[in-house]
Amino acid sequence: MSGTRAFRAAATGARLVTGAIVAGACVVAVVFGVTASWPSVEHKPASAEVTPLPGDTVLVCNGDFRAIGRDPANPFQMVTAGSPALSAAGSSGTADSTPLVADDLAEGGSAQRLVGEVEGREAPLLAATESISLAAEDLSGLAAAPCRPASQDSWIVGGSVQTGAEDLIVLTNPGVVPSTVTLVAHGSVRASRTVIVPAESQSAVPLTSLAAGSDLPMVHVTATGSPVRAVLQSSLTRTLDPAGVDLQDAVSAPQQHAVLPGVRLFETQGDSGDSTVVRLMSPDADAQAVVTVNALGSAAIAGTFDVPLTAGTPTELSLSALSPGEYTVRVDSDTPVLSAVRQQEGGGPRDDFAWVMPAPEIDDEVLAAVPLGPAPRLVLVNTADADVTVQVEPVTGGDPIDVDVAAGSSSSIEVRPRTVYSVKGSGPIHASVTMTDTGALAVWPLWPAAGTQQSITVYP
Repeated sequence: MSGTRAFRAAATGARLVTGAIVAGACVVAVVFGVTASWPSVEHKPASAEVTPLPGDTVLVCNGDFRAIGRDPANPFQMVTAGSPALSAAGSSGTADSTPLVADDLAEGGSAQRLVGEVEGREAPLLAATESISLAAEDLSGLAAAPCRPASQDSWIVGGSVQTGAEDLIVLTNPGVVPSTVTLVAHGSVRASRTVIVPAESQSAVPLTSLAAGSDLPMVHVTATGSPVRAVLQSSLTRTLDPAGVDLQDAVSAPQQHAVLPGVRLFETQGDSGDSTVVRLMSPDADAQAVVTVNALGSAAIAGTFDVPLTAGTPTELSLSALSPGEYTVRVDSDTPVLSAVRQQEGGGPRDDFAWVMPAPEIDDEVLAAVPLGPAPRLVLVNTADADVTVQVEPVTGGDPIDVDVAAGSSSSIEVRPRTVYSVKGSGPIHASVTMTDTGALAVWPLWPAAGTQQSITVYP
């Protein structure tokens, strides 16, 4: 029996040793398997790169300039003060024009919708600008504005509800369905209003009906159902004398780095010491803005101003400390802000004023339509670190002009009224068109062409 026990003990020990070895091998195999690369099976979904067809280029013009208060028995009635002169051209020929009815004008009126049809897979370049010169007992001055696409979200930065100001927010719906438009006024008085703009029509809302009592009103415009074109029509009367008119385009959104070309400071007269001011507002958060002013044609800084901003509260900065002349204003902020510059020719009757809006960056060919008006000039600004050469050429034929714009500087050239130009730079630029004469001021920025359609990935 003792031999049998010894045999069994030896067998049991062998089994234990063998089990330990096998278990250890399993542990090593698991560790190695976890860290080692294993073959994988990958299934890639079928996909295709597709470039959507671009839509037609559609521009909306402002149409007739409105007069309000001409009938003492009906002071809120709006009538046509005059129809503008239109200059337009496109890369694919003459655009189709459709009238948009202004039902709220007592004697009737209309604006124009311009459509450049797609050719092949490319949307055509199209540019149009309106201008009007007024010399009536209640309205005097020059107003000009480009025709622009409609938008579902935009901001009116300028405007006034002070005594003598008659400002109207003109809303144009070029679509085939009605648009519900919400207007929200920001400033010392905050208010909102909703209006319905019927399909293919235009209507206007007095700024005083929305922002009465507000010192520096700004208005956020949002549209549902159909996008609208929003423009601020402004007029000013001092005592009983007209003192200017203007058409101010809306901006699409606040910016952290805004460039405003074509600002002019005039000799101050009488009580017009603040004839040129920068209006600013940060809609969403407190901000610190820096306003930098450069003389036209120079990279040297003529003035720098630090402006603290409280969220939702507009403020203004006077540029009266600077010498009279032509300037570019830049606004840089740590958060997106709204900005515009108001320039006033003088403080007397039959003077004029104009709002200067930020000019977006242009890095491709655009068309610039110059309407009827005095002494038009194209102002070009280069904020980059390298020099830029800009070619300016009439689309109907003529010798091109090459304009060299030094890094961080600006330049301007004379252009002809009632002419459309092709403008193309060797690098990004900002540009505005200005018109200046006694009792006549107008400034408006050039906008990039409609963006090219980008490819998208489609998964069946």
